[in-house]
Amino acid sequence: MKRKELLLLLTLALIQFTNIMDFMIIMPLGNQLMKLFQIEPRQFGYIVGAYTVTAGIVGFAGAFFIDNFDRRKLLLTCYVGFLIGTLACGFAPSYITMLLARILTGIFGGILGTLVLSIVGDAIPGERRATAMGIVTAGFSLAAVFGVPFGNYLAHAFSWHAPFQFIAGIGTLIIIAILIFIPKMDEHIRNKSKRPDPLQVLKNLWENNNQRKALLLMCLLMLSQFTIIPFIAPYMEKNVGFTQMQVTYIYLFGGLCTVFTAPLIGRLADKIGKHKVFRVFAIFAIIPIFLITNMPVLPIWIVLIVTSFFFIAVNGRVVPAIALITGTTLPQTRGSFMSFNSSVQQLSAGLASFISGAIITQSAAGELINYEVIGYIAIIACIGSIWAAGRIKTAEQHVLDMQKEAALNPEVTK
Repeated sequence: MKRKELLLLLTLALIQFTNIMDFMIIMPLGNQLMKLFQIEPRQFGYIVGAYTVTAGIVGFAGAFFIDNFDRRKLLLTCYVGFLIGTLACGFAPSYITMLLARILTGIFGGILGTLVLSIVGDAIPGERRATAMGIVTAGFSLAAVFGVPFGNYLAHAFSWHAPFQFIAGIGTLIIIAILIFIPKMDEHIRNKSKRPDPLQVLKNLWENNNQRKALLLMCLLMLSQFTIIPFIAPYMEKNVGFTQMQVTYIYLFGGLCTVFTAPLIGRLADKIGKHKVFRVFAIFAIIPIFLITNMPVLPIWIVLIVTSFFFIAVNGRVVPAIALITGTTLPQTRGSFMSFNSSVQQLSAGLASFISGAIITQSAAGELINYEVIGYIAIIACIGSIWAAGRIKTAEQHVLDMQKEAALNPEVTK
């Protein structure tokens, strides 16, 4: 991989690091926030889902303008807005103000995620795209290995506000990296005659069953992950007997594993096929999903093995899945499509959090109830994602297949 490409990808990975850390740090703080704000699991689900639902709505709206701008300029604008929202979280004094701050962060975060994927899709050729996605998604691993444990430490040493203030602080340095390492990216807007307007993109998406399957895949992935993830930390504390500091080990060891496995999975997907790698890791993911959501009191080392396996398997699905989804659209409409995709991703994650919050209750003794029900829902969604992924094609292959079908049957126009 070229040096310029690598520096670009590392910058995008750092953006993802702050974005994911902002989202993930809420989860190990879940038990603390529920006590501090005197809220129920349902209301904690609202805090988690506020960011994702807002990001989903704004991401959908972004599809109608995202391809009209230089990607770097829009990335800078959205990242600054994201940091302002994160800083607002760092000073939130109450449940309501925290909820509003999460909404503000989601307004910019939704488009931010879309831009990162669009830049990768535009800058990196298809034959190296899964490898590139592996590097970018390493930001998730870095957030888990360093971000969440350090954020948890800051919360203990100072207050729960401190992790958000830390993210806003290092984000100012990442702005400098964006200016240096991400070039002007406006090739997609130079020839407007070849680029349909967003309404046409939406119409094409509705008529393109290949892209509909890509969006279905993203929806199922989110349902199978974010029904589980927001309540891992509270469940481990309330039901399995972990302390708040021990919960940090879940993210530390899980993230450390994926730091090494994410790039390897990306290269493996490029080498032997994205569909095959996705299918293998999706099947593997079912095992830790079941074990985590049905877990009794166990020694910490056993729990960490299961949760680390969960991180590896979930990340192993995401890397090839994003590469598959990105490949279903052509460069001139990639930004708009990925904005729709990001919208589906965020709305699905928010829906998953709301579902979990609605189903999970708390016993008189303080334990969480019905987490296993959430696990079964996640497993069903995971199985559905295997079906959807197996039917996704590249944009070029889909066009060729449509042309062949049209040649055999002239009445078929779509």
